[in-house]
Amino acid sequence: MSTQCLKPGWKMVKFGDIAENVAVRVNPADAKTDAYVGLEHLDPSTLHLRQWGHPSDVTGQKLAFKKGDVIFGRRRAYQRKLAVAEFDGICSAHAMVVRAKPKMILPEFLPFFLQSDMFMERAIEISVGSLSPTINWKTLRVQEFPLPPLDEQNRIAEILWSISKEKESKNTIFDSISTLLSLKVSEIGKYLNPKNQTYSWEEIKLGRIFRHKKDKGYSDLPTLSVTINGNIVPRDSLKRNVEDKTGPEKCFRVDPGDIAYNTMRMWQGACALASGSGIISPAYTVISCKSKDQSPDFWIRAFRSAWMKKTFERFSTGVASDRWRLYYRDFSAIKIKMPPSTYQHNALRELIVLEETARSTEASILRSNDLQKALLQELLTGAAHV
Repeated sequence: MSTQCLKPGWKMVKFGDIAENVAVRVNPADAKTDAYVGLEHLDPSTLHLRQWGHPSDVTGQKLAFKKGDVIFGRRRAYQRKLAVAEFDGICSAHAMVVRAKPKMILPEFLPFFLQSDMFMERAIEISVGSLSPTINWKTLRVQEFPLPPLDEQNRIAEILWSISKEKESKNTIFDSISTLLSLKVSEIGKYLNPKNQTYSWEEIKLGRIFRHKKDKGYSDLPTLSVTINGNIVPRDSLKRNVEDKTGPEKCFRVDPGDIAYNTMRMWQGACALASGSGIISPAYTVISCKSKDQSPDFWIRAFRSAWMKKTFERFSTGVASDRWRLYYRDFSAIKIKMPPSTYQHNALRELIVLEETARSTEASILRSNDLQKALLQELLTGAAHV
């Protein structure tokens, strides 16, 4: 971009003139810190460090960073991993510790500069290597970018940090809700365990609650599949290509309220509740509640509890773990404590409230992400409007 095309007050600068690469190497055993940040600890959705390890977890020389430095993942830059250090520590040598030169760029503005498309696209472009493309500082430091004046940097940073902090607050709320939701589901599993004496519920086999549905499908019904997050959807709505040579005549029919579980992956929680009719691959087992007093919405959540998944794994059969299968005959023989319908109703109501709150919070986080991306693009583009 030529100087003539820039907004008033903006100028083209070499990256090495506004930031420095802090390459202080430290052996983890000698590090005077309790914090180690690896690339796996950097979350591309936030500038905040949410997790880190301990120097004792790693060997080999690492890089030292100070509070306020930016830890930037120079390896596989396309992953867009970076975070602002809120304490002193050491990080992976596959990262780059970037420190602002305050006379040229404000430390609070630098992280957003690094997050911008103009910087990231250039960083990816200059990366070298095929399997693990990596940025070389000597190449990066001579790259030229448009930079706003300091007062403009301050204005931009204030706007973007306000969004970032609001988003981080929402993330904290979402994490708390998710943790509580997981605990509630695990609690259900513990109560279903026949060894648990908390409630004097009747001990029965799952075969008394569920029947094995073997109805064959029809070619005029949509072909369904179970998604990673546990929904049953029409297969043609999936973004990925799923090859299945099974003919419709061999598929099973599912109807609203039916539960389909992956025979080979039930112990990993691969089950879903159908909301519409369709046909599904014989790789799945289809079950339905025998009584209207039973809530399939409750049971689909109970099946994902830690105790139930561990029990499904124990009842699965096969030569190797990657070929284990949970057939209905084994599923139906599993003993549980039968929760009354009032417990199912109350537990389900509580879980639904938590799930809806989690969904709305997550949607709000995504809107904040979109807003931040749009503002990054708008505010950090140095081209003057014609």
